[in-house]
Amino acid sequence: MSVRVFLLAAAATIALGTTAVSQTRPVYGSWGYDAAAMDRAVKPGDDFWAFVNGSWDKATPIAPDRSSAGPFVTLSDQSEKDVRAIVDSLANAPQRTALGGQVGDYYGSFMDTAAIDAASAAPLKPYLARIGAVKSRAQLVALFVQPGFASPIDLGITADFKDPAKYVATTGQKTLGLPNRAYYLGTDAKMVGYRAAYRNYIQTIQQLAGLPGGPASADRIIALETALSRAQWEPADRRNIDKIYNPMNQAQLIKLAPQFNWNSTLAAYGLPAAPTIIVTEPSAVAGAGSLLSSVPLSTWKEWLAFRFASDHAGLLSKPFDDARFAFYSRELNGVQVQRERWKRGVRAVNGAMGEAVGEIYVRDHYPAASERQMTELIGNLRDAYQERISHNSWMDEATRKEALLKLAAFEPRIGHPTKYIDYSTLKVIKGDPLGNALRAEEFGHQLELSRFPKPVDRSLWGMTPQTINAYYDPSNNQITFPAAILQAPFFDPAADAATNYGAIGAVIGHEMGHGFDDEGRKFDSKGSLRDWWSPAAVKAYSARTDKLVSQYNAFSPYPGVNVNGKLTLGENLGDLSGVEAAYAAYQKYQAKHGAAPVIDGLTGDQRFFIGYAQAWQEKDRENAERQQILTDPHSPGKYRVNGIVRNVDAWYKAFNIQSGDALYLAPDQRVHIW
Repeated sequence: MSVRVFLLAAAATIALGTTAVSQTRPVYGSWGYDAAAMDRAVKPGDDFWAFVNGSWDKATPIAPDRSSAGPFVTLSDQSEKDVRAIVDSLANAPQRTALGGQVGDYYGSFMDTAAIDAASAAPLKPYLARIGAVKSRAQLVALFVQPGFASPIDLGITADFKDPAKYVATTGQKTLGLPNRAYYLGTDAKMVGYRAAYRNYIQTIQQLAGLPGGPASADRIIALETALSRAQWEPADRRNIDKIYNPMNQAQLIKLAPQFNWNSTLAAYGLPAAPTIIVTEPSAVAGAGSLLSSVPLSTWKEWLAFRFASDHAGLLSKPFDDARFAFYSRELNGVQVQRERWKRGVRAVNGAMGEAVGEIYVRDHYPAASERQMTELIGNLRDAYQERISHNSWMDEATRKEALLKLAAFEPRIGHPTKYIDYSTLKVIKGDPLGNALRAEEFGHQLELSRFPKPVDRSLWGMTPQTINAYYDPSNNQITFPAAILQAPFFDPAADAATNYGAIGAVIGHEMGHGFDDEGRKFDSKGSLRDWWSPAAVKAYSARTDKLVSQYNAFSPYPGVNVNGKLTLGENLGDLSGVEAAYAAYQKYQAKHGAAPVIDGLTGDQRFFIGYAQAWQEKDRENAERQQILTDPHSPGKYRVNGIVRNVDAWYKAFNIQSGDALYLAPDQRVHIW
């Protein structure tokens, strides 16, 4: 998750109690929490997540078409229903608008399974013919950069880390057929089994697509991807801003990996005049270049043809669709059944024309009161951070001054963009789902190119309003909260203030905290990558973060599988900073509105922490959780609760946690950043 904030002058604390809103009853329980979710047989100090969510965990199955369960899934399901209603309304209006025609034909083409099944592999033929016609490596590379075709390297544009007002070209490693390098190089039984299943999947797709294949071809494809993976970086290293910022001119790029014919490749992509290219993983790009020259052209073409058919299998006939589901969803994530077609159709429309749908979603589902209340709450969290940074004991004055400048410069965006993408030039052809998807990808590509080399457009959003998430953008120093996350259990205007501060308050604090996490802290108030920390401040900060890394390294959901404290450090710091800042903000709320009453035998402080734990009420299928631990910078929900509260002094007092409790940490072992 990530977010943005603007400076509010002396923001007042927000009244989030039931008397301040028109909604009369909370969504959950009588004060914002479903007491039936709690397992009182568990001591809070032994497993706080299970204390709050244990009965829910036991009683709640994961839906057969899902890899997880919890609030994010519940709200996503509702968002899908809301978007489906919008799509149906646009498509079936008596006098369809141009947008209604685009959305209706895009969705309808995806939903017409009879026509899709009748076409079988025919839609692939013109694209596979382009691959088959490749006679040289130069022609191969020219296909790599075309929308819809796989590539061993990525190309794009981003804000320049050291000059964030301008866009810059970027290149680096790209995801292969398996989730990451561990799936190619791991030697345990799970990984060996995944590779065997992948080998079978490759052959199935080749057979369905009418491609020459078989076991030897599948082995060549896996060997190529394995060799590429050896050159790729570990996920934790890819988080390191200093390591991934490697600006090069075209001459330097040619020296690094001459095999990619950069002058013609950048021109083919649409960036012929790019003076600077940020190379995020130089050794991976160089390694891919080496393989481009050493691996036979025929093998590269086998790989590209397989990847094209595989990557678009969900847009093809049922045998393709089923094969992709069986491997990527069932095998890798443990999902039991394919999602209903309409749900996948909604996802396809969101991916192609998400902001057009989002504009209507905001009109129909986003009350203006939510924005006003969120603005107040963000201001209150900012005040809490300001006070904590101002009184921080380990930060020198020069570094503190810069930190406060950055905090003041946070720009919050709440609910929706101020302007939406115009999709009027996107060509949608009824009855051509594959072509529509590729044209949507090309539309996005051209939209991106149209922004280069203009100044960075700070009004752009990286998520649609109907997305259940939030994010922080370090180059723009913005925190962004889409409309759809402003719902219970994250935000409920009718809920007890303690619950809201523990849930959405901690989410806001989390996103603000990213501005000061181990990587976000390297950007200044203007979003520029700059070393504004004194050596002494860095040393004191690192001593604290190293302790948090060690704590998370010890969490092990399965034998031999541990959370990667280095990979998850930024998110864990966001969680810890967010909870402590939200708790401080909640105390300010009580100072203004009066001490919180005891409700259902629970104090306000207890309800605050329960609200936080309820927001991370989630459970995952084993294979999906294993994949998350290997690839994702977010810790599993249980550890986002237990790993955080054990470092918060107020939690110990609220629940009378004692030495001997499983989560207990001695005061000198607790990590406090702010």
